[in-house]
Amino acid sequence: MKKFILSVMIMSALTLSSCSFGTSIDNLMAPPKLSVEQEQVYNTLRDAAGQNIRLKYPKSGNYLSSFIIENIDDDEGNEAIVFYEKTGFTPDENTLRINVLDQVDGKWRSICDTSAEGSEIEKVAISKLGTNERTNIIIGTSILNRLEKNVTIYDYDFENGTIEVNFSHSYNYMDILDLDGDDANELFLLGPSLESVSEAAAFKLGADGKYHIYSTKLSDNYTQFDNVVFGNIDNERKGVYIDAVSGTGTIRTDILILNSQGLKSVFEATDNTASTIRPSGYNTTDIDGDGIYEVPVQGRFPGYTSNDENEQITMTNWLYLKDNELVKKCSSYYSISDGYAFIIPEKWLGKVTVKLDTLNDEIVFYKYTNNSDENVLLRIYTAEDSASKEDRISAGYHLMYSKGEAFYLASVGSDDELGISTGELALYFKYIK
Repeated sequence: MKKFILSVMIMSALTLSSCSFGTSIDNLMAPPKLSVEQEQVYNTLRDAAGQNIRLKYPKSGNYLSSFIIENIDDDEGNEAIVFYEKTGFTPDENTLRINVLDQVDGKWRSICDTSAEGSEIEKVAISKLGTNERTNIIIGTSILNRLEKNVTIYDYDFENGTIEVNFSHSYNYMDILDLDGDDANELFLLGPSLESVSEAAAFKLGADGKYHIYSTKLSDNYTQFDNVVFGNIDNERKGVYIDAVSGTGTIRTDILILNSQGLKSVFEATDNTASTIRPSGYNTTDIDGDGIYEVPVQGRFPGYTSNDENEQITMTNWLYLKDNELVKKCSSYYSISDGYAFIIPEKWLGKVTVKLDTLNDEIVFYKYTNNSDENVLLRIYTAEDSASKEDRISAGYHLMYSKGEAFYLASVGSDDELGISTGELALYFKYIK
């Protein structure tokens, strides 16, 4: 009865507020409370654009508000960029718009207003690019299904009261990065090329206002991207790690760098990307926190063979780049579903195997000798409520990590040769997501 009454109240509220289903989720969400400055900007926008407007919010990135207040023309004051759409139009009309406002004599004034590509704001960046001193408004947009994305770069001219498009390109992934370490950002894009092959491209904006493009093809049959990270690939270079998805659901990793020779794969002269093929979900991660990313690939614990692949618990080997070759840094048990890894101590390698204790819902590490498992060395349990956590703690388990209602607990066994201390347990346990 309570659920029924609540449903009637919700439906009544939606009816009274003129909300309708089948439109954007923005219609069903109360907008965040505006600051005094944002309220002033909003009122100025409504005076200029009319009352029938709805604010739009970026889906990702550093800017998640429909209001961006930044200095975009290098004068002494800030400007405001607002994303909105006009309501009451037919579906085939492009209603997404961008309005730029500036302060004149202490009051906000709408300077220019223009339509935007697509219907949703995916990502926004405000940045200089390359050696050009211009501050760029970089906006990624999409249509309703969010599969077709386009990035547009705008140049704001306060003196003429205009916002002009100087660049437009389709993409699957977009970021602003200093790829070559020269203290100047590049626009980095991933997406399909004309040959239906994935392509990566970096765009530098020169002092002359022209874009210089550096691009490279990626591996065939990989057109979607599960994970993209930018960071150290060794002690001297930074690069982009791309976990690309194939049509069969596997992923493979390529590593790109930008230098005087252009945008290149570090595996250009080898086929090392093939050695990174693995099931989806095993994303590139800095597993040991040393600032250098590692690529997780599958291996086997002792006692498992290729004949029982569907039942085995796999070992994860973490590979890093050394002299442009992938080298194993460490091995682990890795639970994607629970979001943690346990690094296998060196003295355990080849001597310890892992099984699932279905009765207690635990991962168990056993000493493995003479083709048989014996002596429990470690148990790991993920509790989903406080009561289960307290039960395990009372049984001698140690709380390793907690996030929300998930509690990660472990119990150490004893063995003269392979036993580990609680200090080592904390060192080897890694929470990942």
